[in-house]
Amino acid sequence: MTPIHAEERAVALRAVRRAAAVCDRVQQTLVAAEAVRKKDRSPVTIADFASQALVCETLGAAFPDDAVVAEEDAAVLRGDPALRSRTLEVVSEAMGRPVEGEELLSWIDRGSTPRPSSGRFWTLDPIDGTKGFLRGQQYAVALALLDASGELLLGVLGCPSLPDGSGGRGALIAAVRGRGAESLGASREDGEGRPVRVREVTEPADLRLCESVEPSHSDHETTAQISSRLGIRSEPLRIDSQAKYAAVARGDADVYLRLPTRADYSERIWDHAAGALVVQEAGGVVTDTAGRPLDFSRGEGLPAACGVVAAPSAVHAAVIEAVQASRR
Repeated sequence: MTPIHAEERAVALRAVRRAAAVCDRVQQTLVAAEAVRKKDRSPVTIADFASQALVCETLGAAFPDDAVVAEEDAAVLRGDPALRSRTLEVVSEAMGRPVEGEELLSWIDRGSTPRPSSGRFWTLDPIDGTKGFLRGQQYAVALALLDASGELLLGVLGCPSLPDGSGGRGALIAAVRGRGAESLGASREDGEGRPVRVREVTEPADLRLCESVEPSHSDHETTAQISSRLGIRSEPLRIDSQAKYAAVARGDADVYLRLPTRADYSERIWDHAAGALVVQEAGGVVTDTAGRPLDFSRGEGLPAACGVVAAPSAVHAAVIEAVQASRR
């Protein structure tokens, strides 16, 4: 396994902080005209492009030989001068200097390179949960570092709209394999941070489930059946994006269920890499719905319709059993 040093962690935190701050500013001023739709009909905003540009620029300056596998590319901006101009304004403000158009496009396209066949690489979702972002609710900037075999090495989640646990707004959670997970200041560079752990729940009935807001993203009906089988009394926590992983890691909820609504649906690695490591390093277990570890070794996608279950170790097997029984 590739060793992770303090520099990788520091650069990843700096990249996600910069991107999260820009996304937060854009969310406060966003107008509908600044959201467009990609070919898969999912919304994308200037914040997606600005976030990817800033993260890729930060990583490129520190680790020029590392590949970045990210969700977006600059094709939409090349065909939309108005959107490109607004994105340039946002990124220039964040950089503290004027940014040239081709410079911006090159940073974004740095994230559209194919997954390398050798060597470590980063994977990025510049805004995971764009629909939540557009609603003024939860979303996440999710960055992870993997080795060539797909082993998760480092993960950072920036969740600008998530409560910080002390009465403020904005959460940043980072994890390094084998070194635990910690909560840090979302807007300041404040060192090591505070360790986070999943709740120590031993009785399934005491669990609180966490699932997607969008019913098209996860099967709410099956989730309700699973909850009933486990005897869970509390209502599910419904929030968008990998903020769900952050919620489980720090004990706001206990179980994250991602149940595909289509048999042919394939998750992307940037949708789960950072969050999965955060929960694992917080003491939880993350698998597919059959109880198998998530497989990040197969290109840019996870196996079709694998689903995701994240839960404390003491109850994970019981949750998997309930998931399988509900599907039968």
